Amino acid sequence: MANKIQVGIVGGAGYTGGELIRILLNHPEAAINFVHSTSNAGNLVSKVHADLTGETHLKFTAELNDAIEVLFLCVGHGNAKQFLAENTIAENINVIDLSQDFRIAGSHTFNGRSFVYGLPEVNREAIRTAKNIANPGCFATSIQLGLLPLAKAGLLNEVYTTGITGSTGAGQGLSATSHFSWRANNIQAYKTLSHQHLGEIGQTLLQLQPASDIDVSFVPWRGDFTRGIFISSQLKCTVSIEEAIALYEGYYASHPFVTISKDPIFLKQIVNTNKCVVQLEKVGDKLVVHSAIDNLVKGASGQAIQNMNLMFGIEETTGLKLKAIGF
Repeated sequence: MANKIQVGIVGGAGYTGGELIRILLNHPEAAINFVHSTSNAGNLVSKVHADLTGETHLKFTAELNDAIEVLFLCVGHGNAKQFLAENTIAENINVIDLSQDFRIAGSHTFNGRSFVYGLPEVNREAIRTAKNIANPGCFATSIQLGLLPLAKAGLLNEVYTTGITGSTGAGQGLSATSHFSWRANNIQAYKTLSHQHLGEIGQTLLQLQPASDIDVSFVPWRGDFTRGIFISSQLKCTVSIEEAIALYEGYYASHPFVTISKDPIFLKQIVNTNKCVVQLEKVGDKLVVHSAIDNLVKGASGQAIQNMNLMFGIEETTGLKLKAIGF
């Protein structure tokens, strides 16, 4: 226990907090020191996250302590800044924030802390030396992982993207569009061409393909399932399908969580995993890139743990070798 990375979790009652707890309980190099939740203080974690029944006797606490090395912030957008403003967190404690508060240039520095954008497939070396991480958004992760090799090769121009997400992407609090009776046998486009993740997507693509006019048009959809994101991005591209596949395989050769598939991909390949699977198709001069992730794992808590592994100099895949739920 003493030799393990001591972890604190704030906002542990939500979906991303629950996923962090689930994965960290079986992480060989980390130990959960506390799970903070003012509304559930004193309650067993397994009373809120019933999937953890028999897995842990941890209880939620309303208290913070400094006997940790990393603090995960699993709070709502805007609440991470408020939390850091209202609470004194020792300088030696690393912070990994899962909200969108510190992702965009201009918001990377707050209250004396500088945040690195935590997409390992583009910022791995910066993450290794970072003290604070802004974990990417779920849609942003899936879209970016589908486009990074093209940006690196300078091949991006106009990109038309559609993506469908499960209900857990809306968080644990109920809303009109997250009730079972609304989601069942139903889909809906929302935030058309205006999704909040577009800013971080554009920022990263320009990092790889600077001084260029990249235009990403994104239409997200709410889907009739609980977990996962499936993205299809379309653009004009002059390289052959064979060259494009070789480009992707080369880019991701050293990145363990991205797999290039030559067969059609589907959500059940990635649900419950930290993987992203990518498939390319080409008709004429149009290239379509399909990419799929679990929004709660690679799109949130799993990627946060991947970032923790890199920050603390341990194998990137530690605690994240999770099998997909195929049935």
